[in-house]
Amino acid sequence: MKKYFFTTIITLTLFSTLSSCSDEFVDPKPEYSIDSENYFNSKEEYDNALIAAYDLLQATYVNVLLGEIASDNTLCGGESPTDVIGFQQIDDMIHTPVNSNLRDVWNWMFAGVQRANYILEFKDKTDFPGKNQVIAEARFLRAYYQFELVKWFGGIPMKGDARFKIGDEKIIGRASVAEVYASIEADLTFAAANLAPNASQTGRVTKGAAQALLGKAYLYQGKFSQAATALDAVITSGKYTLVTDYNAMFEAEGENGTESVFEVQYTDIEGAGFGCLQCSEGNVAVGFNGVRNYSGPLFSSGYSFNLPTQEASNAFEAGDKRKDVAILDINAWALANASFDNGNGITFGKGNEDTGFFNRKYLPRKRSATSQGDLNLTNPNNYRAIRYADVLLMAAEAYSRGGINDAKAKEYLNQVRRRAFGDNTHDITTGGAQLTEDILTERRVELLGEGHRFFDLVRTGKAAGKIPGFKANKNELFPLPIEEIQFANGNWSQNPGY
Repeated sequence: MKKYFFTTIITLTLFSTLSSCSDEFVDPKPEYSIDSENYFNSKEEYDNALIAAYDLLQATYVNVLLGEIASDNTLCGGESPTDVIGFQQIDDMIHTPVNSNLRDVWNWMFAGVQRANYILEFKDKTDFPGKNQVIAEARFLRAYYQFELVKWFGGIPMKGDARFKIGDEKIIGRASVAEVYASIEADLTFAAANLAPNASQTGRVTKGAAQALLGKAYLYQGKFSQAATALDAVITSGKYTLVTDYNAMFEAEGENGTESVFEVQYTDIEGAGFGCLQCSEGNVAVGFNGVRNYSGPLFSSGYSFNLPTQEASNAFEAGDKRKDVAILDINAWALANASFDNGNGITFGKGNEDTGFFNRKYLPRKRSATSQGDLNLTNPNNYRAIRYADVLLMAAEAYSRGGINDAKAKEYLNQVRRRAFGDNTHDITTGGAQLTEDILTERRVELLGEGHRFFDLVRTGKAAGKIPGFKANKNELFPLPIEEIQFANGNWSQNPGY
């Protein structure tokens, strides 16, 4: 993996130098600045800029981690109640605009938008074969980052196909949520029409990824008919299938498999430290999830954040094979491995809010110590951002909540359940409102640990009754960082309640 430097400017607060995307894409070497006007003179330069736009996907580790911590699935954990105080505040729903972790989400996702816009601003400068593919990928990435931003913060400032420059924050207001979604829909519609069904290199986006994200964007807006159509296009393409072994999908050998519609690529080659977590080529969330002071088989140690609750464990039905894949019961694991180390057994420590449970899908696995920097911050585990099972459940929800076709909703739902139980005796036979509830319940157990739960509760209006401390008409959105409000000098209003 060659390190690729790309300096980005976003509003007044984000000046960062980050590393490259997947080593299976391109091996770029030049340095240049995003404020350069003398660029995009060749295909190579467009490719290099596209890699830089992909790069910010690796920073979405914090989005995934907090998507669980903010929900009813997990407790923050950590070493103590003051360990990463921003995470702790979000877990307790007492966060404010002064929160460095929320500022990271805002800054890093806007950096992604900015890098995609750099390409799109100069999309007509130079022609070359395959250029439409590059533009389609850039538009997918912009939509992906904007979707993260609108989920977390609501309306955001937008500038079309142009980079933000210093001073824009004082004259460009926040677009409405509807306007942001309109931009996302337009980008993904273009991407779906112009991307190839199969990626030319591992990690690049495809037609199916664009259709799936478009369907998800429709679903979040309650546009059920459009969502069903977009998601059905993914299902009927025949390109994706459910992996038979649910457990294998989350191991290294299962990366980029037939169930992967879109996957964020990570490696352990480039290191990171706590002073620059986004500099890591690895999945930082994995080390945060790890068992504290662990010594034993299969796993390595970590920082004991993001601890599943007993209630989340109880959400699984008897016989559901997914439970032991999603949740590691450390005490049961210790009992099962009592003979480890010549009968000394495994050892581990307990941290803050210990539940005895850990997010097994994204626990650090043992590996050779080839990484640079802190090994807990450079885990190579890919994030399965959009899985085919998620597509099936989103389609089922769209058909059910939209009152479109209960039979089709049950068909898609039960495909997921048959894998989970290994039979069809656990099929759901309900209809109407109860079917919708069954689908949402299934989303929780199928996707536990993958960062979707908070937003599923919010968009379905169930967060206030499920998440401790959640205040309706406030906590549906997170606050804009105080720095952004200050630099905008009154041009951007804060979200309600903050």
